[in-house]
Amino acid sequence: MKLESQRLRRVLWFSLATLLALPVLRARAQEASPAQDTGKKNENQKEVSMQDVGDTFKVRVNLVQVHVIVRDLHDQTVDDLKREDFLLYDQGKLQAVSSFGVETASSRRAKAEAAAKTQADAGEKPANAKISLPERFVAMVFDDSHLTTNDSGPSKTAALKFIGEISPNDRVGVYTTSGQMNQEFTADKEALSKAIKGIIPKASVDSGRASCPNVTYYVADQIQNKNDSQALDIVTRDAQQCIHSADLTRAQAATQAAVRQKLIEGDTENEFMYRHLEQVLQRLAGMPGERVMLMVSPGFQLASQYSNETGIIERANHANIVINTLDTRGLYTPETGADISRSSGTSIQTMGYDTSYRLAALSQAANPLRDFASGTGGTYFGNSNDLAGGMKLLGAVPETSYVLSFSPQNQKMDGRYHAIKVTLANNQNYSIQARNGYYAAKKLSNPEDAANQEIEEAALSQEEIGDLPLELHTQYFKTDQAAMLSVVSHLGVNGMHFRKADGRHQDNVTLATVIFDENGNYVTGGEKIVALNLLDATYEKMSRLGLTVKSSFQVKPGRYLVRQVVRDSEGAQMAARNGAVEIP
Repeated sequence: MKLESQRLRRVLWFSLATLLALPVLRARAQEASPAQDTGKKNENQKEVSMQDVGDTFKVRVNLVQVHVIVRDLHDQTVDDLKREDFLLYDQGKLQAVSSFGVETASSRRAKAEAAAKTQADAGEKPANAKISLPERFVAMVFDDSHLTTNDSGPSKTAALKFIGEISPNDRVGVYTTSGQMNQEFTADKEALSKAIKGIIPKASVDSGRASCPNVTYYVADQIQNKNDSQALDIVTRDAQQCIHSADLTRAQAATQAAVRQKLIEGDTENEFMYRHLEQVLQRLAGMPGERVMLMVSPGFQLASQYSNETGIIERANHANIVINTLDTRGLYTPETGADISRSSGTSIQTMGYDTSYRLAALSQAANPLRDFASGTGGTYFGNSNDLAGGMKLLGAVPETSYVLSFSPQNQKMDGRYHAIKVTLANNQNYSIQARNGYYAAKKLSNPEDAANQEIEEAALSQEEIGDLPLELHTQYFKTDQAAMLSVVSHLGVNGMHFRKADGRHQDNVTLATVIFDENGNYVTGGEKIVALNLLDATYEKMSRLGLTVKSSFQVKPGRYLVRQVVRDSEGAQMAARNGAVEIP
């Protein structure tokens, strides 16, 4: 029952709305490679054995990675910075940067080539094969709940240009806040372009319908939630104008009804928008690589739903998702007059007040977009008509980025949010894009839960971990119905911390292997527990030759990303590698 509960928990953690899931990484145990010499065995106890249950992990030292993009005044990335140029603070305390890396187009290409080289010559290999597997996932979310016809045209044109320039290693999905469009992650530019062209604005609140009195969502919020007596008086006088009656009681009743109706409409529309944003975040969180949400919106009013906004930011931070936002209004000039296309019922006496509220609403509409970006280390692009340039800035892979890693000192494992800040030591006039915080690891009483959490998080990353030397090779052979994909792992054990007991060197090694398709969707996976109980002679030999383990999976022909995470129980050391294979 316990194993079944664990299986269900993992499936639910990774299931997203489809069969995307990283189920329990438990598969039938495979025998060690025949090349592996385990030495003379004790009559009563094997020196090397494998099992598919019994995770035993110690909590690993938490290493926080911060991806940083530095741009100059012309929005060009800065590519000549060193480790000593950065200052990184955790809760206001300066941290030592334990590792530093620079990501460029050439480094990403080298990483992809290294993964492709894991495919051995065994089996049929396509001529001139070039495997382009996903490294970066961009969820383009069009806020069709608030987009107007004027907004949607230029923003869709900019998006189509962006799609035409995506790299082979990018995967893009197209979604809408109304839920009417869901194009899953793909590199198929034709499918993405078709999805973008099919987006239709569905704005309903403040969309032009005449009412008496005309109350906007912003003004209704001011009256109902902010207790703005001036706004109430203005709308009441407008009601007297549009109902052609000086009866104050009747005008007040009309005002109260209009305010309630507009709040219900606006709150309902926003609630649907937030729920669909959560679904996109959940989908994006399950993708193996860098994750970016690009929200395309003219902005919107929050009213009383601040908790929903903070909830979106919190979910994104938990999943290491950056939210970039593009204001589709561009460089707009606020209209001081009322919309002449609809009867307003606004009196001459209240016209000035109505204008001031309309301008305030236009200004505040961008606040949620700014909050989403700043709260997740993203970028807000607004007040510019270069929407195509903004789309490229927010959605394209930067020419140069930096990766800073640090181990928080004396950190309590309480799962709390930690604010971090990255600055430059020389105070250069550059802009810095980086995450604003992270959630500390949470101490779990059940060692199996801690193990599962670590494996799941590592499996959905493409970062390589090198605590232990690990080599990965992929092979396949085809049958009439499918293909058998073999993953051969060679682990160097001379750096592992064995425990000496009863004259033996003891440690448990877990190898978790996950197979994704070329669009980052989970296909299959398995996990092995290798129990090492080595005599001195075998220990010496394995320290020189390493440990070789082979895992096999039945798959269909196609392109696959292979992700393997290895961990030993005694030293709490990890290794992670990426592989790639194409089966014609």
